[in-house]
Amino acid sequence: MQESTIEWRGPGFTRIPYGVYSGPALAQQEQERIFRGATWNYLCLEAELPEDGSFRTTFAGETPVVVVKDDDGEIYAFENRCAHRGALLALEKSGKVENFQCVYHAWSYNRQGDLVGVAFEKGVKGQGGMPASFCKEEHGPRKLMVARYCGLVFGSFSEDVPPLEEYLGDEICQRIERVLHKPVEVIGRFTQALPNNWKLYVENVKDSYHASLLHLFFTTFELNRLSQKGGVIVDESGGHHVSYSMIDPAAADSSYREQGLRSDDAQYRLKDPSVLAGFQEFDDGVTLQILSVFPGFVLQQIQNCLAVRQVLPKGEGRSELNWTYIGYADDTPEQRTVRLNQLNLVGPAGFISMEDGAVGGFVQRGIAGARELEAVVEMGGEATGSSEGRATETSVRGFWKAWRHHMGA
Repeated sequence: MQESTIEWRGPGFTRIPYGVYSGPALAQQEQERIFRGATWNYLCLEAELPEDGSFRTTFAGETPVVVVKDDDGEIYAFENRCAHRGALLALEKSGKVENFQCVYHAWSYNRQGDLVGVAFEKGVKGQGGMPASFCKEEHGPRKLMVARYCGLVFGSFSEDVPPLEEYLGDEICQRIERVLHKPVEVIGRFTQALPNNWKLYVENVKDSYHASLLHLFFTTFELNRLSQKGGVIVDESGGHHVSYSMIDPAAADSSYREQGLRSDDAQYRLKDPSVLAGFQEFDDGVTLQILSVFPGFVLQQIQNCLAVRQVLPKGEGRSELNWTYIGYADDTPEQRTVRLNQLNLVGPAGFISMEDGAVGGFVQRGIAGARELEAVVEMGGEATGSSEGRATETSVRGFWKAWRHHMGA
């Protein structure tokens, strides 16, 4: 395979070559070095595997994966690929099975991904069949290591990846525990097609600078302003981050109006403001927390709307975003109603985040003829570490620090 070479200019990680968002050779290298490399890919929630035999199909990058709970209570993950001719083993998104059997030639696999049966292995009436040297134990889909944390299930193809908690680091672990401190239930799902490279969406998630500028809803209803209390946490690798803020009426100053920003247009109102009704459930006062884990996992708390997001590449200029909305298992009916109502804030058509589904496409289209040029990512300086303010792109630079490390770029 031809190596894809990208020229990086400028200090630190402040200049991002537009060439990193396209090119088949680069995309293939990402699959090998990141998604099948020494990283942990988010696979599913433990709550989605409630019984022995429960399974879900998902992806590690572009590689299809089956995640299943076996009788021993352990969770196993392996390629969703028959070792015979490569057909999918599991065709449904979820279900419950005793084992997996390929529909093409009926090769069978147990819940741990081991090949246990080959149709007509001994032939028919003494003719045909597999050679005597054929050994089922030597054939099967590739298996992933599996690790769980706070009800999240991650998988890795690499034996060189650090233990999950070490990979995440203390600060990220604490912020995951803050939200996932007790059992959860799935209360909704969406799958969103994005017209852009996967990295553009991950950058957007990490970009605390854009949130109150792009999203008119945030500033109009004072859910998120850069003048509010908050900050950005970036782990040492640069790949994981947390951005958080607190609703603060005192932060409704004139800073947006003075710059003539669209996001301070006071003419907009809600016909039904009940979508903003909520309740306090976190003692720290944080009303918005967006957390990401490299390469493509997001955990969100926006008011009382809790969700996990999975970012998946689907070619050079396309990606897929899987939203899984959650509530706590001990929610009261009133709390669950609030969460369901607030789902209108986020998702493919959410009042807050529908712009995120479009802006990545604007960038992808805008840079089509500029592969040799570069983006300026200098807000907040050159740092890739944590910040007390959110008018910064430090976590975006952190993403590229991690990306270049794994890509050897």
